[in-house]
Amino acid sequence: MSAFSIPLSGLEATSSSLNTIANNLANLNTDGYKDQGLDFTDVFNQVLGTSGNGDPIQTGSGVQVDGTTANFTNGALSTTGVASNLALQGNGFFVVQNGSQTGYTRAGDFTVNSSGQLSTPSGELVMGYPAVDGVISTTSALAPISVDQATTIPAVATTSFSANINLNSSAGVGATFSTPITVYDSLGASQELTINYTNTATNTWSYNITLPGAATGVANPTTIASGTMTFNSSGQLTSPTGGITGINITGLADGAAEMKMTWNLNGTGTTPIITQEDSTSVTAATTQNGYGVGTLVSYSVLPDGTVQGQFSSNQTLALGQVAIASFSNVQGLTQTGNSSYQSTFASGSAVIGQAGSAGNGTITGGSVEESNVDLSTEFSNMIIAQQGYEANAKVLTTFDQISQATVQMLAT
Repeated sequence: MSAFSIPLSGLEATSSSLNTIANNLANLNTDGYKDQGLDFTDVFNQVLGTSGNGDPIQTGSGVQVDGTTANFTNGALSTTGVASNLALQGNGFFVVQNGSQTGYTRAGDFTVNSSGQLSTPSGELVMGYPAVDGVISTTSALAPISVDQATTIPAVATTSFSANINLNSSAGVGATFSTPITVYDSLGASQELTINYTNTATNTWSYNITLPGAATGVANPTTIASGTMTFNSSGQLTSPTGGITGINITGLADGAAEMKMTWNLNGTGTTPIITQEDSTSVTAATTQNGYGVGTLVSYSVLPDGTVQGQFSSNQTLALGQVAIASFSNVQGLTQTGNSSYQSTFASGSAVIGQAGSAGNGTITGGSVEESNVDLSTEFSNMIIAQQGYEANAKVLTTFDQISQATVQMLAT
């Protein structure tokens, strides 16, 4: 009987459904895994004619798998505290590469390989936009993200410094106060300046900036700048204003280039941060814009995918930016294993961009996205599939019994 094919197709369809459910349950704890489902369609056989009122008399030949559907909703976030782990919340995929083969994944359980590059556990490299001297170029070709601990940044010589100071207005003529400040030369070596203040008259102080003689290979400290500061009756600095230029250091013993510095009297604001009030002379803070050679100490990933490196020189510099790929039809992607996908004609080509822009999701560093498989839903689906399988098996058994009865009847 040709009707045997109908329950057999039902058995095959429910068996496929059970396989899909089993695969979902097996990947319940797979980072970035997306729940899968099957779509079914009926198999049409023929039109036998029409009924008395003209309606067609149609028969079917069973069921078949019409397609698979992935549920790309977000999985829950799991905080790991591992800097290389990344969780993408929202649309998009991480871009990974193995040789010339490019893949896309939601599994952010990345590690660092022996070359200091972010990679998947299976060895695929995490791709992103490169950074040069801390500046990310989103127009450059994608490159592996490097977080190599051997990464260094060159020294930057100090060109500006400031000091938040109060000079005691009650101090007598001849009273002194000093402020030490560390600056950096072009080789990254620290140089110790000392700003010496001397009260010369009411509301008037002289200053001179000295450098230890050893820095320039001489016996005594060298004065590199000097002048006079005056204050009004409210203790506000009236002269000089803005900044003091021409603070230059030449002939450094370590061979560094000439240092040309400005003393910024206003700090980051518009009013002087040097005052003269009836309070103990004190230096509240000093700042300068130079730093020595730094090696990478740690890194973190910002919501837009920027990988920020923290260096031993107390500097923070961008190392790159993790790229995000989006597709016009995510259901058209094909799975390749290892929680990775490949683009197809149906999915369309990948559109590469940054996290948090153009509809792409944002990244949470130190976390992973868990599987979005719902255990209770899968058990419910499994019961339904099991009942469907048993029902089709019962139909098949019934057809077999009818077939045997028919054969016995013909034999008699």
